[in-house]
Amino acid sequence: MGFPNRTGDYLIAPKPDDPGLTDSVEGVDQNGDPVRISVPVERPLTLFLNGREIVTMMTVGDYPECLAVGYLINQNMLLPDDEIKAIDYDDYIDTIVVRTARETNYEDKLRKKTLTSGCAQGTVFGDVMEKFDDIDLSADATLRTSWLYALSKTINTTPSLYLTAGAIHGCVLCEQDHPLIYMEDVGRHNAIDKIAGYMFLNNISSVGKSFYTTGRLTSEMVIKSVQMGIPILISRSGFTAWGVQLARKAGLTLIGRAKGKRYVCLSGAERIIHDINLDDVDDEPDNMNRKAARS
Repeated sequence: MGFPNRTGDYLIAPKPDDPGLTDSVEGVDQNGDPVRISVPVERPLTLFLNGREIVTMMTVGDYPECLAVGYLINQNMLLPDDEIKAIDYDDYIDTIVVRTARETNYEDKLRKKTLTSGCAQGTVFGDVMEKFDDIDLSADATLRTSWLYALSKTINTTPSLYLTAGAIHGCVLCEQDHPLIYMEDVGRHNAIDKIAGYMFLNNISSVGKSFYTTGRLTSEMVIKSVQMGIPILISRSGFTAWGVQLARKAGLTLIGRAKGKRYVCLSGAERIIHDINLDDVDDEPDNMNRKAARS
């Protein structure tokens, strides 16, 4: 697939300097003075599974193979034991085709489509929730508060499109206090799908892993975390009511508003181990916000 090698402590790190991921746009500010800023691009990507068109997604455009495979996994269209024969990506016509050894037919499933609150129009198909109740998340998983604070500091100081351009979301697969895979996209659901695809294509287990996201803790983020067997989901941002309800139903540890010393856990607090004195934790600097928010 041509994935990059480890960057620092990351297997996959953001690429804020990639010119293909942003456009430079001119405008004026509140004083009428000319400004030039970088904004993330949006490109359509039409996904086919074998001979059937599944969906057209709006994406920043990197890691299309991971996005396609992860999307299919999180919609239960690609099974854990499926053999992928080929992935054909054509950037000229913005199309990607995933070909499997198993014959697939999801006509009925495609009729039961629900649009979610996800940025760039997330989608959940009808039978996803039918399997939601059957998933058992690890009861042995734990989150030390020292890991939580270390992850927040590392992730939020990592150069990223989130920090330099704004209008984008990041999702990070973590293990203890180590961030491993940091994906970004215009929709947080795309970012988590990219991680799911990378894990599938590289045989990475969900055991001992957690998620950190910059976006809201919505129902879709909870559903996808549970689908992937990740028992802990952390965000800088806030919650939605249905996201909290689903997290409690699944036994997912759901932590939001994680900034500096502060966080709020609304589900699965029994997994948290308080092993650090808050006096030893730094407050988040006032300037640690997205560039777009500071402009």
